[in-house]
Amino acid sequence: MTSHPDATRASYDTVAADYAELAENELDNKPLDRAMLAAFAEKVRAGGGGTVADLGCGPGRVTVHLERLGLDAFGVDLSPEMVAEARRRHPRLRFEVGTMAGLDIKDDSLAGAIVWYSTVHTPPEELPVFFEEFQRVLAPGGHLLLAFKVGDERVHLEHGYGHDIDLDVYRFPPERVVELLRRAGLVEVARLVREADEWEKTPQAFVLARKP
Repeated sequence: MTSHPDATRASYDTVAADYAELAENELDNKPLDRAMLAAFAEKVRAGGGGTVADLGCGPGRVTVHLERLGLDAFGVDLSPEMVAEARRRHPRLRFEVGTMAGLDIKDDSLAGAIVWYSTVHTPPEELPVFFEEFQRVLAPGGHLLLAFKVGDERVHLEHGYGHDIDLDVYRFPPERVVELLRRAGLVEVARLVREADEWEKTPQAFVLARKP
């Protein structure tokens, strides 16, 4: 049986080029999503700035958006093919292959971290490991912005972006996410839950948290 990180990596390696093309301008029609990213960027700048990591960066569309907001951003992704797409599309930015469960980032070193739908393939029982890792790499006063699908179930995908894939997608209640962040040592600053867009199947949630 294939483990979920291996299946996730293989699936995103398979769809990387098509995903990158389809998602490139995704933020253009999402003003509330952009507002949360702008609030995150303003919080980071108000705290003195510093390096920001886009964790689970995919082809780098959010990473480059953060750069345009005036942040020193780099990306990390589990999929080597996604990282290759990000490097090709945004050659001036830094992208690395890595896992959010064990980041190659020093303790207390980041001014901020974005986790933009990057935990959607993570079983709920494994979220604490990820949240503790995010807390570890954030500097005191650093901010974390999470985006995720709202719900309380798992959906299995076998086709996506014109390819056969093997992905579990998890939806989380915002209250549970906030509680797990609190247990990991991160304090909620704000949250936004918006209704689904035309092509989305569930409401979408955004939680901004801070490391004291």
